[in-house]
Amino acid sequence: MLRVGLLVCGHVDPRAQAVAGDYPDLFTALFAPHDVEIVAYAADGGQLPASLAECDGWLTSPSRSSVYDDEPWIHAMVDVVRRLVAEERPFAGICFGHQLLAQALGGRVERAAVGWGVGAKQYEVVAPRPWMDPPAVDGRFRLIASHEDQVTVLPPGAELLARADYCPHAMMAIGDRAIGLQPHPEFVAPLSAALLDLREEMIGRDRVTAARAALGDPLDRERVATWITRFLGAAER
Repeated sequence: MLRVGLLVCGHVDPRAQAVAGDYPDLFTALFAPHDVEIVAYAADGGQLPASLAECDGWLTSPSRSSVYDDEPWIHAMVDVVRRLVAEERPFAGICFGHQLLAQALGGRVERAAVGWGVGAKQYEVVAPRPWMDPPAVDGRFRLIASHEDQVTVLPPGAELLARADYCPHAMMAIGDRAIGLQPHPEFVAPLSAALLDLREEMIGRDRVTAARAALGDPLDRERVATWITRFLGAAER
């Protein structure tokens, strides 16, 4: 069994947790079919691993915080991400974690000029990797997005792996050990719908209506979970 540390950087809105739980629950459910044990660390509460060797690979959860917020725990997480990369520990940053990886290594994260990205979105693979197996159908995959910030400048040495019309830097790789993914493979459609209901005034009615309509489209959660498992696993290293 692959032991993966989940650095929890935030929480699902408590008003929506009845749908599918909080991030440790969501990631446990996503990776359960792949023989992955998720070990949660409350990074946003100051709980960090004593050693990065405690787990076979690492994930960072999404967060309602911004990576550029001046919070002690975010500064601590920047240091952790830099250590993960320097020590070549297998690491996948999801949403906030994708942005954190970019910022920690010299990229730029900002509020997106296009506004919120929400609902089921399609992403184009521009640089396939061997661990992307099974491959994306027609070079595209679909996942749920829920973010206002974006990576606007990739860090030095990063390779763009996937993009979308609204999100040019949707997935990246740093060498062979670190990847970042902007959308949410752990999100299920009912959770996205619940969050859209709670955020309609903040996001805007028209955008929320369009996002709700897209939630009926099939998602590639299992495909992307397989990719991440293969990437974090040691079999191909």
